[in-house]
Amino acid sequence: MAVQQNKVSKSRRNNRRAHDSLSAANPNECENCGELKRPHHICPSCNHYASREVIAANDEIDLDDDAA
Repeated sequence: MAVQQNKVSKSRRNNRRAHDSLSAANPNECENCGELKRPHHICPSCNHYASREVIAANDEIDLDDDAA
């Protein structure tokens, strides 16, 4: 088991953790609807990616009663 030989000061500890912070998100504007979306991801509001529809919206899908 590792046991430290000397006390690590708050300054040294915090300097070591200086690069551990998270960077802020970089949202892009959707080309179709103008909402903010994550880059290289499908737009959650209109389901478009690179000006083409990728996933059909929930209200467009028709399910038979027997299939469910």
